[in-house]
Amino acid sequence: MKRLFRRIAIFLLVLFVAPTLIHLAVWTARERPANWHEADWSSSGILPSAMANTRAEVFIMAARTGGLKGAVSKHSWIVLKKPGADHYDRYDVVGWGRPVRKNAFLPDGRWYSNPPEVIFSANGQTAADLIPRIESAIANYRWQNIGDYTIWPGPNSNTFVANVIRTVPGIDIRLPATAVGKDYSPAGELLDFDPARKTLRLSLFGFAGIDLRLKTGFEINLLGLVAGVDWAGPAVKLPGFGRIGQSSRPPG
Repeated sequence: MKRLFRRIAIFLLVLFVAPTLIHLAVWTARERPANWHEADWSSSGILPSAMANTRAEVFIMAARTGGLKGAVSKHSWIVLKKPGADHYDRYDVVGWGRPVRKNAFLPDGRWYSNPPEVIFSANGQTAADLIPRIESAIANYRWQNIGDYTIWPGPNSNTFVANVIRTVPGIDIRLPATAVGKDYSPAGELLDFDPARKTLRLSLFGFAGIDLRLKTGFEINLLGLVAGVDWAGPAVKLPGFGRIGQSSRPPG
């Protein structure tokens, strides 16, 4: 029995503790804004001008968050442009006031000075079909009231975006491994099987869980930290560092 516990301790140390501490050391050595007011929230310029064309657009984006949290976690959000519109609409969840916010920040704005990345994109008719489903999922998101936000293990900003992804057919992606809170289940279900996406999720209220996808790979969540393997990439995922290996290209 002692040998088993020793092996489990070594497994947890190598897979979760060591990468987290290493990335924390790297992160603290970087120059970062001291607070919210000193951070750069300007446009990163990675999205095309909304006025450049009339087609519909959907983007899911993520960027490292601020403070020491940024060593292990990203913040994610959703950007929509309806057909014929000359502007984007951005949806986030934040930790003050009413959690779900519309257009509180620039569509492709930096988050605590950190540049965002596009992790999903769709345009044209595909995006036009997705937008009403996404808006419905946002309107029906469970945690809408003041006080509903919990930074860890959730529900937080990543819980919100992950819930939209799971609710809307046609968005077959995972949030980044560093999107802490994505594995918190809003409905509180311990087991979720999605035959269309060939996905099996086990979740212990966001504190621990497994996400297995036959097409892409698996993730193990422990206290919000995620390790895993992407065999479609291929790549490995480590706490703090996130995805290491071949880049995944956003669909669309």
